[in-house]
Amino acid sequence: MGWPFIGETIGYLKPYSAISVGEFMQQHISRYGNIYKSNLFGEKTIVSADAGLNKFILQNEGRLFECSYPRSIGGILGKWSMLVLVGDMHRDMRIISLNFLSNARLRTHLLREVEKHTLLVLSTWKENCIFSAQDEAKKFTFNLMAKNIMSMDPGQPETEKLKQEYVTFMKGVVSAPLNLPGTAYRKALQSRSTILKFIEKKMEERTKKMKEGKDNSEEDDLLNWVLKNSNLSTEQILDLILSLLFAGHETSSVAIALAIYFLPEHLEIVRAKKQSGETELNWDDYKKMEFTQCVVSETLRLGNVVRFLHRKALKDVRYKGYDIPCGWKVLPVIAAVHLDPCLFDHPQHFNPWRWQQSNGTRGTTSTSSSASGASSNYFMPFGGGPRLCAGSELAKMEMAVFIHHLVLNYQWEIADNDQAFAFPFVDFPKGLPIKVHHQTSSI
Repeated sequence: MGWPFIGETIGYLKPYSAISVGEFMQQHISRYGNIYKSNLFGEKTIVSADAGLNKFILQNEGRLFECSYPRSIGGILGKWSMLVLVGDMHRDMRIISLNFLSNARLRTHLLREVEKHTLLVLSTWKENCIFSAQDEAKKFTFNLMAKNIMSMDPGQPETEKLKQEYVTFMKGVVSAPLNLPGTAYRKALQSRSTILKFIEKKMEERTKKMKEGKDNSEEDDLLNWVLKNSNLSTEQILDLILSLLFAGHETSSVAIALAIYFLPEHLEIVRAKKQSGETELNWDDYKKMEFTQCVVSETLRLGNVVRFLHRKALKDVRYKGYDIPCGWKVLPVIAAVHLDPCLFDHPQHFNPWRWQQSNGTRGTTSTSSSASGASSNYFMPFGGGPRLCAGSELAKMEMAVFIHHLVLNYQWEIADNDQAFAFPFVDFPKGLPIKVHHQTSSI
């Protein structure tokens, strides 16, 4: 159980390669098995690297287990953040998000927006220039979310100012929760206050327009939708928008950077659309991106943007001979399942073809290289159960469209030795520097 109070937290959070579970976790699994007890984040904890138990935990949300993040997370994201809410209030907030991210809206509006913001970023890339792929991915996802949450245009002074505050805020979210002068956490709390004042000013402007009958149909964004269709308080709306900015920007951008890192330079994706002279993507095009979807799934499996989840047992639970005491913290480690050689053949190899179902599809040489029904059943990059990520379809669309245009128009190479590390948040220490070359030939 480690040291008093801090337990084994320091060892558990020690940085390690993102395509592994880390030395600490590997040693504990080897010594104690896939389910073991520890003392993490100041609490008695059950750690699960077991696929069956992880799924059991997520499926029994609200009955046997509930979300239980460290208090410091709620302090910085807000008590009304979807990440920390439980019960009916979480359900209501999630319904609002799902309505805004509905399949119909993905088809009619968001696909077009995703492609527009992708091309906007890619159009600034200059031949043979070296830049941070991670920063470019963050620029893309932030601009997309700012536009669709509050109708803020890329490159405008207010958008850039908000982005700067958000960068400071994010550094604090993933830092040690030390509320002392000069610390990243203290600076993040100050940035949070600035961001919330900015959002509240936007709310007041919109409310005034609505009362004066000057509603702008061009402002078809989340803020307008919430003000018109919900009974949320000002504080609840502020935390909702802040948490959606966080969720919609940070994880998606890291996933895109991981795809750029994993994709081999010679990756072949059919470029028939370019040859046919068509330009804008439509919904049918997106659904036909079968191999790109395989790349997305493999990136999420190997990169594991979300490494583990925080839960708490609501009552004494018995699972296959294991006792989980009421009140204990429970950490389902998603990454450990995705990197389990019993479920995924050669789990540390980037192999998009494992997600193709038949032997006849290109690149697949045997049934063992495909992800079996059993293993894909435990593939949970967006969590599961009642708390399944509301933005999962948008995130996959962002990745697929960005990858599509990236491979269609560019070849690239890693310009400096860099790799993804888990801190436990996934990050490239050097920002993933790449050098790009415009694609000159079609396949």
